[in-house]
Amino acid sequence: MTVPVLELSAVTKHYGGTPPIRALDGVDLAVEAGEFVVIVGPSGSGKSTLMNVVGALHRPTTGSVRIDGGDISRLRDSRLTALRGRRIGFVFQQFHLVAGMTARENVADGLLYTGASRRERIRRANEALERVGLADRGDHKPGQLSGGERQRVGIARALVGDPSIILADEPTGNLDSRTSAAIMQLLVDLHRAGRTIVLITHDRDIARQAPRVVSILDGRIVTDERSAA
Repeated sequence: MTVPVLELSAVTKHYGGTPPIRALDGVDLAVEAGEFVVIVGPSGSGKSTLMNVVGALHRPTTGSVRIDGGDISRLRDSRLTALRGRRIGFVFQQFHLVAGMTARENVADGLLYTGASRRERIRRANEALERVGLADRGDHKPGQLSGGERQRVGIARALVGDPSIILADEPTGNLDSRTSAAIMQLLVDLHRAGRTIVLITHDRDIARQAPRVVSILDGRIVTDERSAA
């Protein structure tokens, strides 16, 4: 029996208030290696909190979160930071690229906490840029790139450390429909090449492109559907 690459068991996340806000309310979720899962829900459904818990950015109030079989819920902050750097590749809606750095340097920065030499970081950054179709744009700074190209740089940065999971938060949210389709196709291609992808979105048209769609509402998973294909 294989161990899920990601497993949440009875996860809750409460925030202070009277009464407390129950952002997550008993979430169970398992993602196998090589799956492409979209988590979809409206604003306020808990999907952003779920992303933060999956990405080891926030700790659950109760329950356990396992990545590659290891419970990360009670790790010290330093070990949690190291785990994020090695096991999770983040793709953000706002790109989060450093304006004064080239695409290559932005991607190479994804390896800063791995101990790799600068030469190795640059070599792997070039490989990652080639995988997302930007081999000829490595010397360009973000301001010289289109929105779609900047998101491809973000995806390359997520890939460069060979993480267990690529966690994409509304990766098409700032893009036009044509560019969004191209980014989704890139993610589909990466999935077909064996990558594990968890994508968070409010857009059900985006969700329908994935082989597995998990719907969240009021902090609870309400449906978990796999396509017949």
